[in-house]
Amino acid sequence: MTGRTRKLVGTIALLIFLAIYSLLAMVAATAAPINGNKFAELLYFVIAGTIWVIPAGILIKWMQKS
Repeated sequence: MTGRTRKLVGTIALLIFLAIYSLLAMVAATAAPINGNKFAELLYFVIAGTIWVIPAGILIKWMQKS
């Protein structure tokens, strides 16, 4: 697979992953029983807002291979 093709596939996969991840994070936030506790909500959104970086970084590293 050429570098351009790898970057195209990786970009499309990253966009799909982020769309699905954000939807699942929103569903989990509304379904979790933490709605009354502001600290628990803050902690959840901090964790859910940063954990997507790990798979995205792996995918970007794969895209940069030549």
